[in-house]
Amino acid sequence: MNKVIRSSFFKRDPLTCAREVIGTELIWDECSGVIVEVEAYAAIDDEAAHTFTRPSARSFIKRNKAGAAYIYFSYGNHWMLNVLVKGDANGFVLIRALEPRRGVELMKRRRGVNDLRQLCSGPGKLTQALDITGRHHEMDLCSDRRHCFVSNSRATFDVVTDKRIGISRAAHLPWRFTLRASSFVSRAVR
Repeated sequence: MNKVIRSSFFKRDPLTCAREVIGTELIWDECSGVIVEVEAYAAIDDEAAHTFTRPSARSFIKRNKAGAAYIYFSYGNHWMLNVLVKGDANGFVLIRALEPRRGVELMKRRRGVNDLRQLCSGPGKLTQALDITGRHHEMDLCSDRRHCFVSNSRATFDVVTDKRIGISRAAHLPWRFTLRASSFVSRAVR
């Protein structure tokens, strides 16, 4: 039985949440996909995290509860979907890639591609495919079945740990997590 992941899931540290969100399903209106790649970011002493240089990110943590959507526009090109983690350590989980499950034809139209593997194989691609924008910033992702994560409590997943990608600072940290052998990740594991 699939059930909505509640905010208590995100009341731990970012690394644990990132690892354990692999294999869950992200539901976004009529579309959904299985999470196959994420990265963790710590709110303290992580040079790659927004909290390192942006007071607005630190304010976001203070005014929101665990499980809130932290969405920002990256490099003037793409929206990025992150989930706020507030627990043993605060931070974020960046949702990097999905294996599309539901609403595939709609995702194809939004992305302008037919290759299933290219629909959500990167954080900007998946937000475009799901039509996630800044209007969803600060949305609670733990209470509405139209915008949430669901898990199958009986399923287990083989998770691979790797270095973060697409960043220049603190890229050496092994805080990227992928579903082993998934062809839907943004970049193959090194």
